[in-house]
Parts: sequence; C-alpha cells; structure tokens
Amino acid sequence: MISDPILKKAINFTRAGKYDQAIKLLEAEVFRYQDSYMYYHVLGLCCLYAGDFGGAFTYLSRAKNIKFKEVSNLLGLAALFLRRGNTDRALDLYLDIQESDPKNKIAKRGLKIIRKYSGTDELQTWLIQGKLPYLYPALPRTKITIKPLPFIIAGIAAAIGLGIFIGIKNLPFNQREGLEQSMLEKAEAENPVEMGGVYRYILNADQVISVYNDARNYFNRFQDEAAKRELNRILESNASEAVKNKARLLLGYTQTPGFDTLKDRFSFSEVSADPLLYRDCYILWRGSAANLRTGPSMISFEFLVGYDTRTIMEGIVPVELNIPAEINTMLPLEVLGRIVPLGSDRFMIAGIGIHQSQALLE
Repeated sequence: MISDPILKKAINFTRAGKYDQAIKLLEAEVFRYQDSYMYYHVLGLCCLYAGDFGGAFTYLSRAKNIKFKEVSNLLGLAALFLRRGNTDRALDLYLDIQESDPKNKIAKRGLKIIRKYSGTDELQTWLIQGKLPYLYPALPRTKITIKPLPFIIAGIAAAIGLGIFIGIKNLPFNQREGLEQSMLEKAEAENPVEMGGVYRYILNADQVISVYNDARNYFNRFQDEAAKRELNRILESNASEAVKNKARLLLGYTQTPGFDTLKDRFSFSEVSADPLLYRDCYILWRGSAANLRTGPSMISFEFLVGYDTRTIMEGIVPVELNIPAEINTMLPLEVLGRIVPLGSDRFMIAGIGIHQSQALLE
C-alpha cells in the first residue's frame, strides 16, 4: 500500500482520469525520488493509463532497472511490448512473471492473446478495438479498507491478550534481533583499540566506535551489505579483539539476500579497489559470460561485468555456481553472488543465483 502523500495524490488523480495532473505532479519531483522504484513505477503506470506509451516505457524500464522482478512492473512492460507487436519480448516477460507468480491472471490472459494472435494481422485489430487495458496492472492501493467495529475490537483484545501472555511490553519494538547482543559493554567501548601491530586500517578510538555504530545502524535498517562492509573495516583494523568479536557476532545475524531484496548495491570499481573490505558482501551485477565450464555439480565462467550491452566492459571476474543452471553466452546475464577475496587486489564471486532472459536485452 502506498503511504507517500505525493504518490497517493498522483494515483488518485489517475483514478479520477486526471492524467495530465498526475504526470505533471510526479515529473516535478524527479530529483526527490532519484532511485525510488515506486516513484518510477507509479509514474510509468500513470503514463500507461494516460496513453503516453513512450513515457510509460521510459519510466517502467527505469523502475525495472531498480527492481527487475516486480510483477506489476513487468506486466506494464509486457503490455507495451505487445502494443508494439513485439510478441517475443512480451512472451518472455509473461513467462518470467509466471515463474514467480504462477496464478497471475493478467499474465495468463496475455499469454492467451499471444497464442491466439501472434504472427497475424488480428493482433492489430485487437489493439485497435481498445482491449490492451485489459492487460494493464492495477494501480497500487492508497488506503486501507476499514473493517467493522466488532472485528477491530476483537482484534485489539486478542493482541492485548497475546502481548500480556508473552510479555510483549518488555520487547524492543524497533530493534532487530542481534542488535542488543552486539552492543559494546562499557569496558569494550572505553578501550576499543589495540596498541601496536600491522593492520590494513589504522583507526583511533573515536573512529572505531563510529564505524561500529554505523554498522549496527545499517544492520538495524536491514542494510546488511553496508553493515558487512563496515564490520569488515573493523576486522581489518587495529580495533580491539573484544570489538572484533562483537563484529563477528553481528555478522552471524546478517541474512542472505535475494534478487528483489538486495538493498545495497556496490559497483565493480568499488569492490575491485579493495576486495577485503567487501568480503562476503553480496552483489548484483549485469554482464556476459565467457569461457563457460560445466561439471557434475558446479558451473564456472568468466563474468564480463558491464558487457551486457557489448559496448563497455568494467572488468572480468571468475564466478562459480554450485547450482544447476543453463547459461547462454550470447545473452546478457545478471549474477547475484558473494564476494570472495583472493588477496588484497583480486576476488571471485560465489554465485547463488543467475537471471537470464530475452528481456535483459533492453
């Protein structure tokens, strides 16, 4: 559900048929929402409903670059490709949608249209008849449906009863598990550095505390990769062994991300400049595969980072995957994986997932 007041207003304008007002409202705020998936998604849908198909394609594509597996966004792009007569691209997107949402009715409807009309002039007739909106995704919801009062009262009573039963009032509502356990004791905070020795990073006492607190703040906001980077800075520094032990403890509470849950994005240039700082951080990079090698339980290849467009290559890094996968070296590829340093200036990627489809060619 949308809670942002500007996005809510734009959606309400669109529902009321005031498309120009919705688009003008959002386009004026572009700098405020720089990397916001929901901003570009909503703006793209407003353009789609308004019949501004060029704007819709631009903004929905931008949203897809931020979160490429969001079903609602893919549905909008699929409808646009279908309108262009590019049924191959539309088909690919609908199949991608069905992988994550097998029961999606709009995707099933789109596939049925493609099977029925692909390669014939009847598709154009179908479009002229104004039936494309049947394949549009719904606008995001902007309000909560109010339930009858008796149900609300019953729900509150149940919640209070459960809270009393488990002692909920004694639990911190705004802290993630692991945060309290990783808090520095007074003695640890008062003596946070080691004297002497050789370290990659030399920090004073205030810097150790600041970096460690930054890591905990990132962790509490579920920005696990940013937290890992700062914890690695602690582990590679002259921080005391007590502080490093707390850093290792906090690392144990971090979670493995998915394609659509990875919040922190590190570039190839950032990682290659200091691989040890990004040890065990997860990345999601786009590129191409070369020198593919397959075994009974492993796939490895040279990942040409940034070479998905066949114009600029940021670098080459080896990737190993211990999962069954089929890779077409002629198509772009997205790799989700963990950074494994191979020294102070080299690294590899332990892949946990790949995504490859015709849709990446855009």
